[in-house]
Amino acid sequence: MAPDIITAAISGPISKPVTAGPSRAYVTFLAGDGDYWKGVVGLAKGLRKVKSKYPLVVAILPDVPEDHRRILVDQGCLIREIEPVHPPENQTKFAMAYYVINYSKLRIWEFVEYSKMIYLDGDIQVFGNIDHLFNHPDSYFYAVMDCFCEKNWRDSPQYKIGYCQQCPNRVQWPAHMGPKPPLYFNAGMFVFEPSLPTYHDLLSTLKVTTPTLFAEQDFLNMFFKDKYKPIPSVYNLVLAMLWRHPENINLEEIKVVHYCANGSKPWRFTGKEENMDREDIKMLVNKWWDIYNDESLDYKNVTGAANAPTEQVKLEALLAALSEAGAVRHVRAPSAA
Repeated sequence: MAPDIITAAISGPISKPVTAGPSRAYVTFLAGDGDYWKGVVGLAKGLRKVKSKYPLVVAILPDVPEDHRRILVDQGCLIREIEPVHPPENQTKFAMAYYVINYSKLRIWEFVEYSKMIYLDGDIQVFGNIDHLFNHPDSYFYAVMDCFCEKNWRDSPQYKIGYCQQCPNRVQWPAHMGPKPPLYFNAGMFVFEPSLPTYHDLLSTLKVTTPTLFAEQDFLNMFFKDKYKPIPSVYNLVLAMLWRHPENINLEEIKVVHYCANGSKPWRFTGKEENMDREDIKMLVNKWWDIYNDESLDYKNVTGAANAPTEQVKLEALLAALSEAGAVRHVRAPSAA
């Protein structure tokens, strides 16, 4: 994986000169001191395995510990510390309690040193190169349609009547319930363009928007409803599709797998939760581990570079200049010492 602007995080080696100008990058989000860093490491190695040309930026909250930051830096990730974003206070019970922290993902629209980015959740793995998605026409929001058939949707009108946009002809949307809902995407993967005006609009709109079950995912669907363009499920396989809509899935074509089903996180996998004893699930979990455990995909082994103190100083000077100019709001990574 060869970044366009910065080819290593602060404590890593540099394999190419730093250049200026519009750039592209993948971006993910990490919070807390739990084990989700393992997913990000797996994602970084997966992007290298499929020979992506672009870096992985990790937007981290201040509560991510230094040892986890070091691990990510050593895997070639670019660390960007961000501040939390909180929704308006109310009595909303989110579908999952931890969803509330995901509003902080809105900060990535502030990363305007990149002309276009692809967001990937930390529980995602790439099994095929998707760099071509950066070439989609500008000014739209690209993502994969979600499925409404799992129990975490049980409080939604879609789930209550058995309606799902993945099979819209199976159950028709009843006229007495009003207009059919607009297409709804899963926010674990999307293609977007960082923009300060959009960033400020997102935050100002959030202040006057009542939080709903699926937190920032509902909010992004509302905000980008007029710019949303669906892309095929191969770019974000939500695992429930395997048992809810198998007719829509060909595993041999899948490029991105989203381990979001209950019990499916590979680094926590026991196989005991519902549907986790399926052979296709076990196969996908094993494929994740094959990448995670492959030392040849570690950043130091892929770059083959030795320590470069002179280039290190140049990189730190550039980052300091960008930060002072306001192009980079937070750049923080552990020391190389």
